[in-house]
Amino acid sequence: MPYGGNDWLDITKEDIIEPSLPICDPHHHYWDLRVERTPYGRYLLHELLDDISGHNITSTVFIEARAMYNADIEKDFKPVGEVEFVEGISAASASGIYGKSRASASIIGHANLNLGDRVEPVLQSLLEASPRRFKGIRHIVAWDTDKEVDTVPVYNQEEQMSTKSFIEGAKVLSKMGLSFDSWMYFHQLPQLLNLAKKVPELPIMVDHIGGMLLVGKYRDKKEEVLETWKKNISDLSECPNVQIKLGGLGMPITGHDWHLRKTPVGSDELAEQMKFFLDYCIEKFGTNRGMFESNFPVDKVSFSYDVLYNAFKKYSKNFSKSERSSMFHDNAIKFYKVEEA
Repeated sequence: MPYGGNDWLDITKEDIIEPSLPICDPHHHYWDLRVERTPYGRYLLHELLDDISGHNITSTVFIEARAMYNADIEKDFKPVGEVEFVEGISAASASGIYGKSRASASIIGHANLNLGDRVEPVLQSLLEASPRRFKGIRHIVAWDTDKEVDTVPVYNQEEQMSTKSFIEGAKVLSKMGLSFDSWMYFHQLPQLLNLAKKVPELPIMVDHIGGMLLVGKYRDKKEEVLETWKKNISDLSECPNVQIKLGGLGMPITGHDWHLRKTPVGSDELAEQMKFFLDYCIEKFGTNRGMFESNFPVDKVSFSYDVLYNAFKKYSKNFSKSERSSMFHDNAIKFYKVEEA
């Protein structure tokens, strides 16, 4: 097992600060029987509820994770199985027997935008699988040739978003009133900028501060990487249809190496080490187009949920009440059209 687990995380225990602050977590996953790259091979409703139990998580948004695809239907429609699966979990949470938090109150699934206008029946099937909760898709385009980056390409294409078919698919997504989550690396962001300009009506979310890479060939080029990242983030922020998620820094590819520690990082240090990245994103996008995310259980290899949201609270202590409400809750509710209890 490459990383620690719950026992390791329990070494660093913290009291929850500001336990009543309402939070919508706009980015987490579910899966089962997943053994690659994480010790958390099972992450379903009970595991999520255990993690979020300390903070006041009023609702969450599920983001596709290529889990529970339907093995018995046509290839392009297989991702519908994931939304069907999550819809059941969401319904269980909405029963209220697990508490007031509404887990996966909105669902972001997957459809292959490379299909162009042929993606419409897939999107329609996703809507039929979850008429109230399905709000959009994520299409992973993360691509890098460095083996240490641990890329998991979905369609094994270096450039997808610039193609005619992908842009046509994005236009269908926009026409249907759905949103687009993007996961890519910092050097690919100009492709997203082009897409945002080609389809200006499409609500676009940049996941994980835009895909920082500070491992492999990038580890010794930190200054160059940061300058490229800053320029690309600044350019994207000029597009009013683009928002950004403030998080994802617990992934080992960001180069912080918190996952290698004997004792897990605490919230004071975590807040300080995230500050540069969060500051710049908020400077460019403002507090009305940024939202704190957990990216659990992916980021759970580096710190606990309690520590992460304590760190976000400490980092944001000097923002106004309304600004904090936007970044912790309101922006996510609005973008993902979350229905809370």
